[in-house]
Amino acid sequence: MGLFSFLTKEIAVDLGTANTIIIYNDKVVVDEPSIIAIERNTGKIIAVGRKAMMMHGKTHDNIKTIKPLKDGVIADFQSAEFMIREMIKMVFPRKTLFPPALKMVICIPSGITEVEERAVKDSAEQAGAKEVKLIHEPMAAAIGMGIDVLEPTGNMIIDVGGGTSEIAVIALGGIVNNISIRIAGDDFNYDIIEYMRKQHNINIGERTAERIKFEIGAAVPDIDTPPEDYPVHGRDMLTGIPKEIIVNYAEIAHSLDKSISKIEAAVLNALEMTPPELSADIYRTGIYLAGGGSMLRGFDKRLHLKTKLPIHSAEDPLRAVARGTGIALKNFDKFTFLIK
Repeated sequence: MGLFSFLTKEIAVDLGTANTIIIYNDKVVVDEPSIIAIERNTGKIIAVGRKAMMMHGKTHDNIKTIKPLKDGVIADFQSAEFMIREMIKMVFPRKTLFPPALKMVICIPSGITEVEERAVKDSAEQAGAKEVKLIHEPMAAAIGMGIDVLEPTGNMIIDVGGGTSEIAVIALGGIVNNISIRIAGDDFNYDIIEYMRKQHNINIGERTAERIKFEIGAAVPDIDTPPEDYPVHGRDMLTGIPKEIIVNYAEIAHSLDKSISKIEAAVLNALEMTPPELSADIYRTGIYLAGGGSMLRGFDKRLHLKTKLPIHSAEDPLRAVARGTGIALKNFDKFTFLIK
């Protein structure tokens, strides 16, 4: 222990396309949408997270909202640095004479390149991190769900996030094979926007699509406890006048079918690539689901029909990855699979 070790603060960051979650002292201290709002003229940050999300799609010429992450990776380096820095300030709001030296574990998609990895590390370092390690999302999800990843048993994890869907087979503390496809929650939103435009001649925004997905989103057109029909407000494409239409869950299931089929195809592909001994394990253990996208009604049922394997959903799918990143932080030296 160094003389100033008490100044070192350890935080775990789930840097997601849709939401960023920060864990400090085993508690979720920040859970905010990954978005910032800045003033165009001065470049000054006006809002971060939830406040910026409320402005999204409603700004005038001098304000722009930026989502720094796209498809699970940093698309706008400077905005990502601003966002990480502002969210760290939410964790440590008090100004001190010696700012804390930050030790971080950040989770990243398993399919990203070295350059994209470097961008994540650089953003964290620019935002004040002294030591950064990275962990792949499926590994973090498995740890967060309580799976012993160091055992010689095969487990399949599917993490459907905002920007990417990660499908990985894990054994002995490593990823044996993985497929990372850039089809996830954001694509579901665009599918809903497109469907509303084509079928109902109504223009809706991203936030409205997100709300529809949350309220009546479904992966199959027949579910046991169907949600009530949902009123959607938007702009009529023919007259330009705001209007309301009523939409049911079966329509949303139909609109999402193509994207979910691509995720299913990736799952079957990953199963094909799995060594036979691990396939035998997966037959017994089944498939584990995490991530916000897996919360779609009937998603587990649809996967079960496709694979004929038992499907287990995480207790809190949205935070499973963040929780696993927090556990990895506590075992900073024990988990050799953390990327330096």
